[in-house]
Amino acid sequence: MPDVFVNYRTGDEESTATMIARELAQRFGAERIFFASNSIEPGHRFPVELVRAVEECEALLAVIGPRWAEVRGTDGRPALEAEQDWTRREIQTALDRGILVIPVLVGKATRIDRAVLPDDLRELADCQYRRFDHRNSESDLTALGDALARLLPELGAVDHDARAARERAEAKARKKPAHDAAHTRMRTRDVEQRVRGGIGNLNGDLNGTFVNEPQGPVNTGRGHQYNAPHFEGDNTGVQFTAGDNSGTVHQRFERECRRSDDER
Repeated sequence: MPDVFVNYRTGDEESTATMIARELAQRFGAERIFFASNSIEPGHRFPVELVRAVEECEALLAVIGPRWAEVRGTDGRPALEAEQDWTRREIQTALDRGILVIPVLVGKATRIDRAVLPDDLRELADCQYRRFDHRNSESDLTALGDALARLLPELGAVDHDARAARERAEAKARKKPAHDAAHTRMRTRDVEQRVRGGIGNLNGDLNGTFVNEPQGPVNTGRGHQYNAPHFEGDNTGVQFTAGDNSGTVHQRFERECRRSDDER
């Protein structure tokens, strides 16, 4: 038997009730959502089927729009006042049996006014409701489905949306290590190519920082300069550059060299 019974009033948001039933059926399975026009087979007696479905469901959604209490029956009186009104009877049966009843207020419908309810439906005004707005239909339908999946464990166990979300998360988790490994290989290869192209053959004491610039690599720490003239001796305070050495740094080195020659 279905887990969720969709109750509505003809003449008041029946199209919304159809949308809700359809979306819930896609998410949880058609066999778990009762909607009279879809769930009762041709030739079956609808009074028996309606009562049985209400009595055996886990939750009833009472879809209530702005005209829900105003729609009139064939006698010209509000349909809600008639004891044989099926919308009223379905809700009354669910309340009497302690079934979870969730009013779904559609559009401009406000909180249910206890004063307009028959005595046997007064409890409906105390039930916490959900809202549905056609402007936010996708998010409202998702929120309604999430609430049902949380409140009804058996329904949550067959939640297609939750299953799809888990599968997406698992697929993402599987892809991440492979992506990280590929990224690491690319970074390593890039560094190796930069080393081969910018510095050349590295041997000896390479303490320091090597920076690959358009003018050539620069050794900013201790050790020999590569891919440039090889200078030895006490080079304290002198900066060495490779590539185009024009400018103040190269001149400074020349001055140091001339000073050493004069002293000798």
